[in-house]
Amino acid sequence: MMKPARAATRRPLPSSPFNAPKAPPVKVFALGDRVTHDRFGLGEVIGVEEDIAVLVKFGAQQVRVTTPFARMSTL
Repeated sequence: MMKPARAATRRPLPSSPFNAPKAPPVKVFALGDRVTHDRFGLGEVIGVEEDIAVLVKFGAQQVRVTTPFARMSTL
């Protein structure tokens, strides 16, 4: 007895635009925003560079955090 033929699964091409990874949306911070950072803790935004970096005051130190802001979020 023969088994019925199954249709072959089609693998997508690696250059297919439908399989391209989607970039996460860029977070936007404004002056005076209260933020939390995984490493530095609570802080306040004191400077903004358009889609490049944010200057944040964490207690006694100031840190320039560059994009992507994966470890930082607003409160």
